[in-house]
Amino acid sequence: MNLRTLLILGGRDRDPYTGASSIPIYQTSTFAQADPEHPGRYDYARSGNPTREALEESIAALEGGACGLAFGSGMAATSSVLLLFRPGDHLVVGEAVYGGTYRILQGLFHQWQLEVTFVDTQDPEAVRRAIRPTTRALFAESITNPIAQVLDIRAVADIAHAAGVPLIIDNTVATPALLRPGDQGADIVVHSATKYLGGHGTSLGGVVVDIGSFDFGADAARWPQLTETYARLRAGSLWERFAPTGQAFAALLKSKYVHDLGPSLSPFNAFQLLQGIETLDLRMDRHSASALQVARALQQHPLVSRVHHPGLDGSPWHDLAERYLPGGASGLFSFDLVSTGDRQGDWERVERVVDALRLVSLVANIGDARSLVAHPASMTHSHLSDAQFAEAHITRTTIRLSVGLENPDEIIADLFAALDAAVVVEPAREPALEGAS
Repeated sequence: MNLRTLLILGGRDRDPYTGASSIPIYQTSTFAQADPEHPGRYDYARSGNPTREALEESIAALEGGACGLAFGSGMAATSSVLLLFRPGDHLVVGEAVYGGTYRILQGLFHQWQLEVTFVDTQDPEAVRRAIRPTTRALFAESITNPIAQVLDIRAVADIAHAAGVPLIIDNTVATPALLRPGDQGADIVVHSATKYLGGHGTSLGGVVVDIGSFDFGADAARWPQLTETYARLRAGSLWERFAPTGQAFAALLKSKYVHDLGPSLSPFNAFQLLQGIETLDLRMDRHSASALQVARALQQHPLVSRVHHPGLDGSPWHDLAERYLPGGASGLFSFDLVSTGDRQGDWERVERVVDALRLVSLVANIGDARSLVAHPASMTHSHLSDAQFAEAHITRTTIRLSVGLENPDEIIADLFAALDAAVVVEPAREPALEGAS
């Protein structure tokens, strides 16, 4: 099907129980069973729910995958894929990865002895050098948050596959309306559905799509979770059972992570996200066009030292954007204010700009219908060291902007008014007293 048709039909039929043309909200915790020996399709809503299943089928169809799974948040979805790994396993991860992902890899999963090497994914040789015998996957974002760096997915996929490991792509910022990583060699795709997939800023959610392309059976010893006998099956392994459908990894996630740990997406949130997906292509067209217009305007303001948008001619990722994102580069990008040369002065300058905004809101989210800003250095990436800021191309004056669906001229006017308000004479600082600490 064409993308626009898939967005409406989502690879699913009408509700099989009532014939409803829109999937109903099945707000129930349990489902009656015919008898103990023949359980029904659904039993307990933590494991499966028809409304949530409709969302899973929809996102799998949009990404061209074999199976989709929905979770209570984007971080729950990202965390779930780490079930593939065991203590001592190694991941190669893009150094410009989202701050929340960075935190769980450096904190929670590092504590569980999962080893991680952060690398510049723009440098193929650096990616190759980072791979070890214990490496089990490469993880990166198709468009990074917040700098909007575009990944050469095909090149990184080739490196991953040459090493015999899957490529996992976070496609939150691009969405399948602009880019399908599976078509470029990715094996597993994750999303924070809270962002562009929903688009309305009302509902948390996350999704994982198993593209079904990676052959876990080629080196079975590396993937015992999938290739050894699985206790929940009457016989055999998940790989033997599900490899023909490409759903072995998804089956592991559903049985071990969703069922046992319970990070389930509520039926109501699944319904809300399905409503958002129906207009995804229309919204991404507007987000992308407006963001590029705003980025070009910001280049002209004297208080802006740099604009990080891959659609701009001077961007180091412009060629990759033209190759992978011909329909637009989404609505997220960042810009740097001219530094005062003083750390405290930079904080104050950012604060003055943000405080002066009227249409654009300071919100820890992206992908909303409304235009939003955030300050990575004090919000999403506040845990990074100065060296890590440099690796992520973030400065103390970087402002992240998620361009919404408002009139772009009015977005520009609000930003310029805030920037103009911040162009003030810096107050004279009292000289430090000699010997003062």
